[in-house]
Amino acid sequence: MASSVQDFSTAVPLDQVKFNNQGLVPAIAQDYLDGTVLMMAWMNQESLRKTLTTGDVWYWSRSRSQLWHKGETSGHLQKLKAIRYDCDSDTLLLTIEQIGDIACHTGERSCFHQVEGSVEAPPADTLTQVFRVVCDRRDHPSPDSYTCKLLEGGDNKILKKIGEESAEVVMACKDDDKEAIAGEAADLLYHTLVALAHHNVDLRNVYQKLQERRG
Repeated sequence: MASSVQDFSTAVPLDQVKFNNQGLVPAIAQDYLDGTVLMMAWMNQESLRKTLTTGDVWYWSRSRSQLWHKGETSGHLQKLKAIRYDCDSDTLLLTIEQIGDIACHTGERSCFHQVEGSVEAPPADTLTQVFRVVCDRRDHPSPDSYTCKLLEGGDNKILKKIGEESAEVVMACKDDDKEAIAGEAADLLYHTLVALAHHNVDLRNVYQKLQERRG
């Protein structure tokens, strides 16, 4: 769902942003849930001001020499969640909710999807990357894959492992063994990702729940 309108007008003092000699500043859009870099575009003072006051992201189109309300035509709007400027005050980082999960005009999620001539999902946080591998194992089974063997065993095998790993986390915490805690927590997270994939629950749904509880 789209985020509610929030006034960000005091988040970035316009007089502190260093625009270039064309009156523009680069703005990088990053997904608010998994940190994926979605695109880079340009802003001028007016587009930045409209972004801060409306909560919708506006850019400046250099090719058309006009304001660009991202997603106005396609419906793939960007809702601002947070905004930062770098140590030199000459680059902006927009944390956004991408409506429709498509930022690129090609229909890809991110503009940064090209790798040596092929199309590949851009990097995200580590859990998302591991979850992609788990889902790939689910969709393209391999007999030598431990993940595939778990998925073949269904809930009986997956949930048994989650129970075992949960107990291992508890024991590591009781021993106050930081290395063991990290290792056992990693095992628990991995097996939980397998359970999510088995039940076709997207990891982003989990992130959304966490964001709701955080807020």
